[in-house]
Amino acid sequence: MKPWVGVVASHCGMDYQQSGIFDEEYRVVSVENQSLTIQGVRSGQVLTIVAQNAGIPLTAADYPPGQLIALSDPWSGPVH
Repeated sequence: MKPWVGVVASHCGMDYQQSGIFDEEYRVVSVENQSLTIQGVRSGQVLTIVAQNAGIPLTAADYPPGQLIALSDPWSGPVH
């Protein structure tokens, strides 16, 4: 029997080149309780970010519509 040499599902996408979402600047479109909708300035791509922590709601005071923001890759930062 030959050993299996496939890709483990939990490792899929771990070593791929980023699609550019972290290189884009985004404009805040809307904020609703636990979700933030943004649109790429260059690409026009619309993303909705859902907060994982229900105890800390996203607010328009923190992310006013029209504000420019950038996304950062949580996996590329220093390990604490």
